[in-house]
Amino acid sequence: MGTDAAEVRPEDAILVREDSHGTRWYRCLRCDSWLPLGRPAHPSRRFPPDRSELELPLRGRPLRDKIVLRAIAIDRAFHLVVLTALGVLVLLFSADRATLRQTFYKVVADLQGGTVSGQSHARHGLLHELDNLFTTSSAHLHLLAAVLLVYGAIEGIEAVGLWYQRRWAEYLTFIVTASLLPFEIYEIANRTTPFKVVAFIVNVAVVVYLLLAKRLFGLRGGAAADEAERVRDYGWEALERSAPPA
Repeated sequence: MGTDAAEVRPEDAILVREDSHGTRWYRCLRCDSWLPLGRPAHPSRRFPPDRSELELPLRGRPLRDKIVLRAIAIDRAFHLVVLTALGVLVLLFSADRATLRQTFYKVVADLQGGTVSGQSHARHGLLHELDNLFTTSSAHLHLLAAVLLVYGAIEGIEAVGLWYQRRWAEYLTFIVTASLLPFEIYEIANRTTPFKVVAFIVNVAVVVYLLLAKRLFGLRGGAAADEAERVRDYGWEALERSAPPA
């Protein structure tokens, strides 16, 4: 800040300084480095902006937390899209199952080189799983769709809250993610796939990060200690503490 100022005052030393050779040193408020430049040839203001005119950029731990939380928010937004799409597809399938049934059995019969017998004889694999869909009651399909849509909505709420760094969203994300870990372990134990393993690792990392780094449930000093670290790394007092002597 202050690269467009004609003069530098003593109170501006936290932002910009001028040495005896006429070289100005400008401070990066995010990375805390100092850049030497000459005086502006065509200044647009007399003095650098006052503190009340500036919005300090995040730095240090608050900046890292923002990046991590927004990465988790993007992951939850992806879950929202996938789960909502699956829920809608289940509802559409349930509503038009009678029409799809005949087409499905004809395709299966053609693939197996047989005739259309009214049902599939596949005992395992994708054909078996699809065949089960046609024998599942509409009530079960509606329940499945409802679960998918509700879970998707919760993921969307998490995404919005985490994007804006809300404390309640951190608790909500932790509780929902931690509650699903036993089911993920069960799924991996019964049918392991690379996708399930990666998803499990990501969710464990999210739970550990929220619990330890964000100090949930009073751990490691809780919200008070988290705010103390934030003040240490961010704000005018932090800039004053880290400013070099004249």
